[in-house]
Amino acid sequence: MTRLSDPLPDATDAPSGAEPTLSELFATSTLDGAVTGFACAQLARFAEDPRPVVWIQDRLSRREAGRPCIAGLPRGLKLLYVRANRPVDVLWSMEESLYSDGICAVIAEVWGDPAVLDFTATKRIALRAEARATPALLLRRAATANLSAARLRWRIGALPALPDPYDARAPGVPQWQAELFRARSRAPGTWVAQPADGALSLTHPVAAQAPQRATA
Repeated sequence: MTRLSDPLPDATDAPSGAEPTLSELFATSTLDGAVTGFACAQLARFAEDPRPVVWIQDRLSRREAGRPCIAGLPRGLKLLYVRANRPVDVLWSMEESLYSDGICAVIAEVWGDPAVLDFTATKRIALRAEARATPALLLRRAATANLSAARLRWRIGALPALPDPYDARAPGVPQWQAELFRARSRAPGTWVAQPADGALSLTHPVAAQAPQRATA
């Protein structure tokens, strides 16, 4: 298994996870929880940070995808939850949060393709995140990858979980297909992602899925 901090076998310049800039995460299925799991795995490295992660949701995201469950977050992660009604309120909350040194990251959810979420809005958030060296993750459901200033843009989908080593009937470690389709100064690529040791691990799809096929 290749960790994000290690070079990939084909020398692809892999992102390091929760980078101090704006990243967009698109769900390949509208109600798929994979995009949330992928984001939480990136934030696991802040579990020991005394500062909270700010999590912002608009009304449609809360209604269709549900609120974040504290028990499902990485252990030790501090959370400051913000309810916003409109996408414009989410973007305003993101930008205002990024002015503070008292947070370690911002994660926000915007449903669909609101007109307010344009290149200018994403540019402002990206620049603010980079000025503060604070990761900002924007989760997108029922959305299209329109013009954006996000430095990293992912498509995230669910994959079968690994078998549980103690119970064959139970799911084990979750896995997601992570396609980096746009990145600043990086080559795009597709990986199998999973949480591992409080971080996010990436493996190549062929290498990761071959043991599953052999077992089957």
